[in-house]
Formats: sequence, C-alpha cells, structure tokens
Amino acid sequence: MTFTHFALTAALAVTGLAAADQTPPIFTDITKPSGITFRHSYGDHHLDNIVEGTGGGACFLDYDNDGFQDIYFVSGVWTQSVSDNEGRDLRGKLSGKLFKNDGNGAFTDVTETAGVGSKIFGSGCSAADYDNDGFVDLYLLNYGANTLYHNNGDGTFTDVSAKSGLADPRWSVSAVWLDYNNDGFLDVYVCNYLRYDDGQFRDFYPAQGYPGPLSYEGEPDGLYRNNGDGTFTDVTKDTGVYQANGRGMSVTAADFNNDGAMDIFVANDAMENHYFENTGKGTFVEKGLDVGLAYSEHGQGASSMGPYFSDVNRDGWLDVFVPNLNYNSLFVYNPKRKAYDNVNDAAGISLAMGQYAGWGSVLFDYDHDGWPDIFVVHGNAHHEYVQEDSLLRNKGNGTFEDVSQKSGAYFGEKYVGRGAAWADIDNDGDIDLLVVNLNDNAKLLRNDGGNRQPWLTVDARLKFPTGSRTAIGARVTVTTGTLKQIDDVNPVRGYLSQGDRRVHFGLAGADHATVEIRWPDGKVERLENVKANQILTVEHPAVAKVAR
Repeated sequence: MTFTHFALTAALAVTGLAAADQTPPIFTDITKPSGITFRHSYGDHHLDNIVEGTGGGACFLDYDNDGFQDIYFVSGVWTQSVSDNEGRDLRGKLSGKLFKNDGNGAFTDVTETAGVGSKIFGSGCSAADYDNDGFVDLYLLNYGANTLYHNNGDGTFTDVSAKSGLADPRWSVSAVWLDYNNDGFLDVYVCNYLRYDDGQFRDFYPAQGYPGPLSYEGEPDGLYRNNGDGTFTDVTKDTGVYQANGRGMSVTAADFNNDGAMDIFVANDAMENHYFENTGKGTFVEKGLDVGLAYSEHGQGASSMGPYFSDVNRDGWLDVFVPNLNYNSLFVYNPKRKAYDNVNDAAGISLAMGQYAGWGSVLFDYDHDGWPDIFVVHGNAHHEYVQEDSLLRNKGNGTFEDVSQKSGAYFGEKYVGRGAAWADIDNDGDIDLLVVNLNDNAKLLRNDGGNRQPWLTVDARLKFPTGSRTAIGARVTVTTGTLKQIDDVNPVRGYLSQGDRRVHFGLAGADHATVEIRWPDGKVERLENVKANQILTVEHPAVAKVAR
C-alpha cells in the first residue's frame, strides 16, 4: 500500500510535531458530579439474545435552544418476545431519559416534564428539526414501532409517530436526516437490522452465548420523504435505495464524491456495506463494491458497526472509519483511483486495536493540531466481557499512535461498550465524549486541555420564515496557512448515536482562519480573517417548497 495521497508538506509536519511536544489533553470522568445518573438496561437480568446484546446509543441535542447540548439516552425495556420471565420485575420501570444541560457543568433529568420517557425497547436515536419551526425534534429507533417526538417549543414534546408515517414497525437502530430532493424539508433514512424470531432459533454453539446475525433474515432499510406538512412518504423503492436483505448497524450521510449532494453509507453486520451515491435527480445508485466500501481490508464481510466520516489526511475528500468485531476499517479516498483504499493495517490501527471488539467511534481533533484522531468504544458482542476503550492520535503522516494510557484514568477502566457520542458540553472549545455501556452506567468524559491550542466551532444554520435550523448538508472549509480542513454538517455518525450539530476544528496554533461554507442550495459564502476561539454562528436564508 502506498501513501502518496496521504503525504504531508514539510510545514505541516513541523506543526504536528510542535503540537505533539505539548502536554496532551486528559479526559476526566465527570459522570457523577455532572448529575448524569442514566444506567443502560437491556430489559432483563441476563444477556441471552441479539436484541439485548445490540445495546443502545445516545444523542446530543439542544432541545431548548439555550446554546448548550442536552442528552437523550435510549434504553431497553422488558419486552414480551425478547425478555425472560424472570425479568418481569423490571416491567414498567425502564425508559429512555432526557437530561437538560444546565450550562454550569450540571445536567438535570427532565424526562417526565418533557414527556419523552419512551417505554418501547430502544436501540438508537437522532434529532432534527423536520418542520423548520426552529426547534429540534427527537426520533427514537426501536425494537417495535419507532417514535417521533415533536418539539412543542415550550420544553415539552408530543408523540406524533402514527400520523407522521415514521412509526416503522421493523427493528430500527439508526436514522440519518438529509434533504435528498432539495425542497427545504429534511427527509430521513431509517437503518433496519434484522427479523428476530422471538428466540425460536436454537442451533448455535453454547459458548457463543446466543445466535449471531446470520441466524436471522435481514430487513430492508427505508427512505422517507418529508412532505412538508408533518407527514412522510416511503420512497425507498422509488429512489433506488431498496435492498431486500440488509443487516444495518448504523447509517451516516455526507458528500463523499464532492458533487454537492449528500450520499448515504450503511454499515451492515456480517455482509457487505452499502454506499448509495446521490444522482442529484432525486435518486441514488448503490456503488459500495465499485468504490471499495463494501468489504473490510481483507475482503471479508465484516461485522461493521458505527460509521464515522472525516477527512483524516486533509486532502479535501471525506474518508470513512468503521469499527467492527474483527479489527476495523479505515477507508481513505484515493482520487487517482476514484475509490477507497482500506489502510487500517498500514496506519497502525490493526496493531493497536485488533484484540478488541469495536462499536461506537468518534473522529475528532482532541488536541487541536489540525488532524482528526480516533476514539473507539469496545466490548464483547455475546457476553458481558469487559474491555477498555482506545484513543489513537493522528500523527499526520498516514499513521496513528495509541495515546490511551496518556489520556486519563478512564482508559484503564473496562466496560461492555456500545454507543458513543461527542459534543462540546461546556462550550469551552474542545470536544467531550459520551459512552453508553451495555447494562451499565453511561460515562461522560470532559476534555481537559484540548483548548490550550486555538480552535473554531461553526454553527451553520438555515433561516426559514418559520424558524432557523441546522444546515444539514452544508460543507464547511476552514483554512489556516497551507492547512485546509473540511467537514460536512451532519451530526448522525457512529454507532446508534448522534453528536454535536456544530462542526469543530483545531487550528494548529493559528489565531485566525478563513471560513468557507457551501450551503445546501449550492451558494458559497466566504468569511476572511475569522478570529480563533469562538463559536461562529452563520445563517443563510432558505425557502421551503410548499407541501406536496
């Protein structure tokens, strides 16, 4: 494997080395002092099937528009066709939880007052303002009918699942929002997993714990068009994204081929991944095998988990990182081949994390040297066997180094990890981490020291006559000297989870930057001499077409 397209300029190499010489940031476990009391449950006392073992995620959302990121956690609940009879004492005692960020380092459980204590077995969640009223709504992906909560704008939500058309009864685990037809309303792609048989299949090795994904039929995913009137229409087949058999673990969307339209990437379990390229005409074409995203580095259909996109080599093309149960996959785009090279081995990631089972991931510049680093959550798939999580620093030369043991006491602890999310919870300029552990307490990790280096956060928003919402699909480019960084606005990345809606950049020591935003309508806005160390909010006027 060659890395000519992964090379550094000499100037950037010096910058990276300078950053490395400084005291690295430390991640501090602030779960208890922050008031986060959530403990995930799979709705039973013993782990004995794939529904329970899939785990849960969390999402960051600013539901009250106070500028601070709040947290919603999904949870399993005792369910007739999933849970054992001995777990019946848990009936009615478990639900999803919403924690309000008080802005002073503390969070308050507001689940009951907000009306979002779902008692359906939850796997994942995402949040978006689907009606352009200026308030973010909440979508829960369940084993059972999905739940759409409409934000009333007064701190409460209303369940509109049935009338919206989004109460998909299949086992959904992840959902990504995108305006695929450019009408101003956000559509949603729902990632479905498999068809569980209520425990009827019993032909498996006892040491395995319970049957794996190939013991069940896969489910097709769904793409739902936003009609602009509070309802959605299933357009899966009409748009070309229908796949009769899929075992989706999580989904994300971004402009992977740099044509201005959001494409969709689905990480599948025990089979090939799917990459749907947007034609710009309201349809998609599946090209996973053509561009090298279908399989892992060694050709097998790996157990792919939570996909995360980022430009890891700063060449202006988005790359994709996918944890799985056997190593990982780092797909780096090669413009010469117009396809992806899987560089997991050569980048040193296999050596650092080959012994773990990966689930959630976050790619973020934790030390603000201008290069995205990798955080991965680990845990056994079929048993509650604990593993430690990993943090790998991007050295800027095509390789990563394991800095876990230098990054705080948390990285010496072991859990059965599943979901992971990210946000600047205290608006201090560095990214903090959230981990959801299977049948255990969630962990909130504060980044202490990342903001010693300059940074810039961009909150790109679309202004409608009815309200302002996140400009999902916008591309933000930040330039400092010869270093050019790109990111697409889409907080749905990783495993079953969603992070901060705002895009974040480390500035590698620079105190000013040039910011360019390509808005979803194709117009480009350029801001010169933008000062570092600020949350820059930029609004762009937008118009939503009338309901169909």
